[in-house]
Amino acid sequence: MAQLRLTLVLNSGARIGPGKAALLKSVHSCGSISAAAREMGMDYKRAWHLIDSLNQAFKTPAVERTTGGTGGGGAALTPFGEELLARYQKLEATARELAASDLKALERNSSGKAGPKV
Repeated sequence: MAQLRLTLVLNSGARIGPGKAALLKSVHSCGSISAAAREMGMDYKRAWHLIDSLNQAFKTPAVERTTGGTGGGGAALTPFGEELLARYQKLEATARELAASDLKALERNSSGKAGPKV
């Protein structure tokens, strides 16, 4: 079935889409950026770059890191990060619901071939 993928583009040009939302969710559940990256099959540098881009895009950071100590460092969503993820997920669910009948209609007319990527 046809799918809808939502990417929000802020006036600044910053973006949040399915990948960054999944990373936020993974950081929330894993408690660290490196564990979240491993869980998603991505390297730490890429994960950190994505988190940093989110943190720079908003006045309040979405993720805060904690350093060292006996248990090592970690990361957690800030209250704003939790709000950002919740709002993105709400927008995504609403868009999916609103588009369902149109996606079904388009899928019925699909040839089943992807064609060339251009």
